[in-house]
Amino acid sequence: MKSFSKTGLTQGYPGVAAKPPGTRNFSGFLPKAMASSGFGVALVVASMLNAASLQAAGGSTDGNPAAAGNSADAYSGISGPGEPVTGNGVGGWRSGRDGVRYKGPHPKSAWQLDWDAKVTSSDQVIELGLLPPIKPLWELHLRDTIITPGGDGLYYMTGSSGDNIWDRNDGVELWKSADLKEWDYIGLVWSLSKDGTWQRGAHYVWAPEIHYLKIKKTWVIALCVGGGPSGAGLLVSTTGKPEGPYVNPFKPDARVTGGIDPTVFEDDDGKIYYTWGHGDTIYQLKDDLSGFVDGPHRIELDAESRQKARGFGVSSGVGSEGPSLFKRNGRYYLGGAVFIGGVNRQTGRNGRYSSCVAVADNIYGPYTMWEEAVPCGAGGDYFQDKEGGWFCTYFGNDEASPFREKPGLVKIDFEADGRIKIADEQPAFVLRDGAPTHWRASVAKPAPPATPSKTETSPPGRILPP
Repeated sequence: MKSFSKTGLTQGYPGVAAKPPGTRNFSGFLPKAMASSGFGVALVVASMLNAASLQAAGGSTDGNPAAAGNSADAYSGISGPGEPVTGNGVGGWRSGRDGVRYKGPHPKSAWQLDWDAKVTSSDQVIELGLLPPIKPLWELHLRDTIITPGGDGLYYMTGSSGDNIWDRNDGVELWKSADLKEWDYIGLVWSLSKDGTWQRGAHYVWAPEIHYLKIKKTWVIALCVGGGPSGAGLLVSTTGKPEGPYVNPFKPDARVTGGIDPTVFEDDDGKIYYTWGHGDTIYQLKDDLSGFVDGPHRIELDAESRQKARGFGVSSGVGSEGPSLFKRNGRYYLGGAVFIGGVNRQTGRNGRYSSCVAVADNIYGPYTMWEEAVPCGAGGDYFQDKEGGWFCTYFGNDEASPFREKPGLVKIDFEADGRIKIADEQPAFVLRDGAPTHWRASVAKPAPPATPSKTETSPPGRILPP
């Protein structure tokens, strides 16, 4: 999901020395968006650019301490408003340490990599019958898409933004919508350079999440930073409005934990919980969000789920990164990102970056029925719309996905035992033009069962996508 020093990961408990967001239990690979390695080094994609070239390329230097002549500075630190999708929205961005691969209506000279040099996206997940023929919600560069209903009847969206977050970005951007179809740009609601305290000096905000706390009637942002100060933290709106301004509620003014990908969950009784990384530890937060009530509570899977998850390279918890947590019908759903099929270091080909979910009757577990819930749907969240339907957000982080690094949605449903399944009927606005809303009838062949990778022996973590 940044530019950090070479080092491995610790899960980042309070008081443990910081290690870069996105690093895992193995070294030499990058971090919902990255596995870490060499993050502090500026990405040089061509040669020195002068100021005129930077301006022409749409560059921004907010929060970027790198020398203004480096071609890496041609990357804008924000994604901006975006626009309605034209056609089926195929293509997109594949950002990484080596640069940006792009296919779409608005190329930039700095996005120099050849989209067709290798398989970047495909309809594989659709052809296998694992997903309906979805298209992006909005023509917008956004990784780790998060959509949250507010108390005002609107939906709010954020995620990892900017031209190439593996190089840097400016902070947290926010969009809003009344119907999930048309999105209005609120703007940069929190800036690393202007609003950061303990985060100041970092180059990247990865996987920010915005959550509306119904009982407190206010907004919080969970985020992680790197490329300088690193770790995971919280922000709370001082006005009770989604646009902020935001401040750090934690005392003292410091990160909440190390590691990456924090998320928060408000239970029916108003208690607020925090997890991050692998989703293998959950804390209860104090009412004022200034610290933890107790903990940590170590999360365990039942024996069958644990064996299955470990077979896909999950070393602890429910995933390799990008946890999500929600409640339905009195049961808790804890999800995480997993490369189903693993990562082949020799070919650079990845499996599906999928949301895998386990279910429990108690928030601290034990969790059962771990499985791939939404193929290619990791790195986001689950939410219920105003009509009561459930959705998983989507952004496309692997070559089996029909588009890359754009916001999308998949409607989900639930089996009688509570397991998540892809809904048989999808709303037309999430589908390609002309696609049947009862999509399974158009599937050409049934999907094969997911099997553990035989090419990867260590957890894939946030690695550079192919």
